[in-house]
Amino acid sequence: MASSEKIKMRHTRIRKRVSGTPERPRLAVYFSGKNIYAQIIDDVAGRTLVAATTTEKGLAGDKKNLRANVATATTIGKLIAERGKGANVAKVVFDRGGFQYHGKVKALADAAREAGLEF
Repeated sequence: MASSEKIKMRHTRIRKRVSGTPERPRLAVYFSGKNIYAQIIDDVAGRTLVAATTTEKGLAGDKKNLRANVATATTIGKLIAERGKGANVAKVVFDRGGFQYHGKVKALADAAREAGLEF
């Protein structure tokens, strides 16, 4: 079984339990080979409240140093927390997207916590 299939299976298993509400939306993360994506989602309304990604114009300007690594994950974590505060989101449920809570995932979560999001 390929790695991507295992990730999809784990994410399906996680999503059975983790769901975002208006009071406590879901912070979903995804890591491709080159980019990092984070969204705060209200699953009841079915809409994304805020998002942060490495493909944005402000971050993508420094393409040479921008990779899907721990340093970039920390930057995205801080950015999603700041944007969440701007949208009056203080508490979230963390959805690691089937990825192991280690390395980039942990760095993003820790940075979001330090910037003010409560898990």
